[in-house]
Amino acid sequence: MPELPEVETVRRGLKRLVKGKVIEKVKVTYAPMVKTGVDTFCQDLIGQEIEHVERRGKYLLLYLTDFVLISHLRMEGKYNFFPEQVPTNKHFHVLFTFTDGSTLVYQDVRKFGTMELLGKSDVEVYFISRKIGPEPSEEDFGLEEFVKKLAKSKKPIKSHLLDQSLVAGLGNIYVDEVLFRAQVHPAQASQQLSAEQVADLRQATIEVLRLGIEKGGSTIRTYKNALGMDGTMQDYLQVYGKTGQACPRCQTEIVKIQLGGRGTHFCPQCQVKHG
Repeated sequence: MPELPEVETVRRGLKRLVKGKVIEKVKVTYAPMVKTGVDTFCQDLIGQEIEHVERRGKYLLLYLTDFVLISHLRMEGKYNFFPEQVPTNKHFHVLFTFTDGSTLVYQDVRKFGTMELLGKSDVEVYFISRKIGPEPSEEDFGLEEFVKKLAKSKKPIKSHLLDQSLVAGLGNIYVDEVLFRAQVHPAQASQQLSAEQVADLRQATIEVLRLGIEKGGSTIRTYKNALGMDGTMQDYLQVYGKTGQACPRCQTEIVKIQLGGRGTHFCPQCQVKHG
């Protein structure tokens, strides 16, 4: 599943490829993907210019002349850009043709991705209603609020970090990496974390996601960015997908367990559960 670094990489690619382009027509081949009504969606987009491309957590936001198009890639969504001819592909589900003859195509094998067209003034409420936490940056991700939220929860820290309410953008791969860097056991109850562990978790979240963005995301399974290129973050992963390999910190064997239905990788020596 694309996580924040992958979505940020897509955002940068789209900004470079489609900013300033004007939509001439829209074709949707899988209606359930569009949550705000297909006919209205296609009609409203005609003549809209893509002014800029933003990101909030794992969501892409295409700011248009009058609207904001919110796109969530879910499991395997990706964008392809074709300057001229668009090849036939049964997994191409939304096609945006521009006035210059180029086309942006949303591809999704699993069909889990979603698109919604909102008024610009509705965007803030949209994300508040979904309880999306702050962006994982030094400026937005405050330690004090993080401490308060953790203190109220008995959830295992991995599950809590995955639910997007503490901080936006973490998925299975990066949560495992964050917990390893902070030396926190994934099943540790959120409210049992020490003040030092909480501070380390915040810092690890910022650093791991920053590294992920720098490396263009992880190419695991089918993820590619908007230009069809692979990311290299998988070469820097410490525990995810490393079952049975030596911990890079202490040489103990990395183990994999199921936690909240998710495959979870950690070092039993470096990440000890307390309490």
